[in-house]
Amino acid sequence: MSRKIVFFDIDGTLLDEEKRIPEDTRLAIDELKANGIEPVIATGRAPYFFKWLLEELDIESFVSLNGGYVVYKGKEIYDRKIPIGDLEKLVELSGRAGHPLVFQGKAAYNTNREDDAGVWTAVDTLKVERPGFNADFWRGEGIYQVFLHCGDGEESAYLPELPGLRFIRWHPNALDVLPHTGSKAEGIQAMLDALDIPAAEAVALGDGLNDKEMLELVGLGIAMGNSHPELLAHADYVTARADEGGIRQGLVYAGCIKEGKEATV
Repeated sequence: MSRKIVFFDIDGTLLDEEKRIPEDTRLAIDELKANGIEPVIATGRAPYFFKWLLEELDIESFVSLNGGYVVYKGKEIYDRKIPIGDLEKLVELSGRAGHPLVFQGKAAYNTNREDDAGVWTAVDTLKVERPGFNADFWRGEGIYQVFLHCGDGEESAYLPELPGLRFIRWHPNALDVLPHTGSKAEGIQAMLDALDIPAAEAVALGDGLNDKEMLELVGLGIAMGNSHPELLAHADYVTARADEGGIRQGLVYAGCIKEGKEATV
């Protein structure tokens, strides 16, 4: 099968646990591009979280905010926000429960709880600049995703009240909140449609719960060796850990690069 495009998750996939790019990953991406295959970021993160990564790896295209905002070589090709009514209800419910929120637009993000230790505990694991404080940010800015900060299982109280939203945990103290139909696969399909590339000719690599749909959508879904256990059943192949050559091994398996060959840097 000819491969034309590869979608990469960031945390635990392109980046190791210390949020660093392993050198063998850099070399594998260089070789992928040299072979005429397009590398694309596919992440739950917002664009301002990974601009540096695009520059470091010279990648021009991305699926961000769990499929909500998609850009191909500088051109916006898909834009999906959370409906304002759902945001209003989420703000109301979280206020009653005392759970802080972080609202993510495409250019900035803000929390509705100033200097909250629980928010910092989760956000700091991303190793990004902390959000600003603006409790009404969601009213005047298009919001693509929200961080809901609560303990494991506490999100169950929101589910019957917000059927139009889905909740994906990424930290013991935080979840992504996005439209119920939202996923990385949604944004990836939008890009594939725009480029007229069949899903069968695409590859995706990821490690988290928000990678399930994209691994199932593409022709070859690859789970990293450090993946969440629940992801493995959705993968066609399990490669090594991110810090143990997992990207190179996965791309070799996909036939995108050659085993044992290193790109010139």
